[in-house]
Amino acid sequence: MAKIQMTTPLVEMDGDEMTRIIWQMIKDELICPFVDLKTEYYDLGLEHRNETDDAVTVESAEATKRLGVAVKCATITANAARVEEYGLKQMWKSPNGTIRAMLDGTVFRAPIAVKGIEPCVRNWGMPITLARHAYGDVYKNAEMRIPGAGTVELVYTAEDGTEQRELIHRFDGPGVVQGVHNLDASIESFARSCFNYALDVKQDVWFATKDTISKKYDHRFKDIFQDIFDAEYRARFEEAGIEYFYTLIDDAVARVMKSKGGFIWACKNYDGDVMSDMVSSAFGSLAMMTSVLVSPDGVYEYEAAHGTVQRHYYKHLKGEETSTNSVATIFAWSGALRKRGELDGLPELKAFADRLEQATIDTIEAGEMTGDLAAITTLEHPVKLSTRAFIEAIAGRLAASM
Repeated sequence: MAKIQMTTPLVEMDGDEMTRIIWQMIKDELICPFVDLKTEYYDLGLEHRNETDDAVTVESAEATKRLGVAVKCATITANAARVEEYGLKQMWKSPNGTIRAMLDGTVFRAPIAVKGIEPCVRNWGMPITLARHAYGDVYKNAEMRIPGAGTVELVYTAEDGTEQRELIHRFDGPGVVQGVHNLDASIESFARSCFNYALDVKQDVWFATKDTISKKYDHRFKDIFQDIFDAEYRARFEEAGIEYFYTLIDDAVARVMKSKGGFIWACKNYDGDVMSDMVSSAFGSLAMMTSVLVSPDGVYEYEAAHGTVQRHYYKHLKGEETSTNSVATIFAWSGALRKRGELDGLPELKAFADRLEQATIDTIEAGEMTGDLAAITTLEHPVKLSTRAFIEAIAGRLAASM
């Protein structure tokens, strides 16, 4: 069978540890046998980021702006232990944070629904899509360790030299301080991305912050969302039979747990990070969630929303068998290939992405799955497969469908 052709490359961002091993397996077993894969490759493994002083991360984001579609492997965000383990020059920032800051937009995350993997919350009948703002807040913070007594202030200096000052705290002794920021333009694009996505999928939008406490910062998010909705989207939502409403984050969490699902939950950057993990875990597994960053100018970056599976990687290095769930990484590749097919007018590439996802779901629903799913499935007599055996089982079904 002739391989499916591509015209424009994907930006390929390789990653770390066990997900890097899975990444290569997916290419070798599930993609390259069927697709004449074209990518512009960037190694975002921690060692290479360190060698390039993290320039490779910036280069990969610039390439994504240029080519329009990227697929990213999970990467390590360095902490003190990682600095020592890898002998890093410094504690490099999260590559996801760098890329999201450069691309802006919104990260949409949704559970992958599979028969036999039932949500922990019994009343959730439909997936909940998390819309996570992808710029600013704690991910673009400035931090300082306060050594002793003194005063910390926020200072804004206008271009004409005038200043505004706000007292943060008068310290009696040591402590810490953190400064975060956001931009009206980024919040506006976040709001429009959420509303446009809602119109595409015909689902309600919930948005929540803590504006009762953060009366300027969080309240600014609330006001911008409401102003844009009233001016640009209210009539279109009414015509589509969907709604937008705002509530406090406390209330949103309570409502979500009692809901039936089937809506878009828009969250600020950190809230979306945490709540998407909660939702995906409650639907079955962190490895069973799609994640795509959509920028305001129509650039797409697909990734797995979980980490690098460090524990399994150390087992792999010892030659021990692992059973690591690769579904989210497979769906990152299928999402990127489908979008590339849509943008380039390649129906065969789009159809391949659909077949790849269906082969993955069919494998699990046939009772063949990795250990994390075998432990929670309602299917009788599941077969626990190794990391490679699971991907090979998918490959067999995919080949048959082709």
